[in-house]
Amino acid sequence: MCLDTIIQIFRPPWAWREFLLQCWFVARVSMMPTVLLAIPFTVLTTFTLNILLVEIGAADFSGSGAALGAVTQIGPVVTVLVIAGAAATAMCADLGARTIREEIDALRVLGIDPIQALVVPRVLAATLVSLMLASTVTMTGIVGGFFFSVFLQNVTPGAFAAGLTLLVGMPEVIVCLLKAAIFGMTAGLIACYKGITVGGGPAGVGNAVNETVVFTFLALFVINVIATAVAVKAGA
Repeated sequence: MCLDTIIQIFRPPWAWREFLLQCWFVARVSMMPTVLLAIPFTVLTTFTLNILLVEIGAADFSGSGAALGAVTQIGPVVTVLVIAGAAATAMCADLGARTIREEIDALRVLGIDPIQALVVPRVLAATLVSLMLASTVTMTGIVGGFFFSVFLQNVTPGAFAAGLTLLVGMPEVIVCLLKAAIFGMTAGLIACYKGITVGGGPAGVGNAVNETVVFTFLALFVINVIATAVAVKAGA
């Protein structure tokens, strides 16, 4: 199914309407959890890091730590949590309900490829929204770290801003966006596969949703570790 999906991405006709609807659907179920998760993750990381920096007399470098954490780890990890917990499960439940109602079989009878009509738009939508979510988490993390450091831990605003680019540059941002795109595509493929292969009636749909969460979490965390290791090795 993954191979068929990748091939069908480049073959017309493209289901633009379904793609736009799925983009809005995934963004709607993911945006608020993303923001609510990004703030505490950032505050916790910034608070812990700033305690160490204050102890060694390097509090002015808190911006470097906040930027590095937000771009390299907090953005991808929060994206993993939201995409796996909200978007992928919603897609799996939707396709699973269509499968048990035999809508997928009806499409095949009508000569419509369900991979091209249903799976490809969802995978592309998950990929695009993951990119936007990673960007949102990164910006939210840096802004949250700025306010927390400046107003609660008495870091100089200019020093915080000046330290943002000491450890983070364009290569780190590109790696962050690439990881987010891979996360979104992987989560979409897992969710769609579990949805269109579900069996056993409504109980089977519930089991498929649970399996989607577990498999997506495992796959995305493994991808995050591998991608981080490759990026660090390439940067070195």
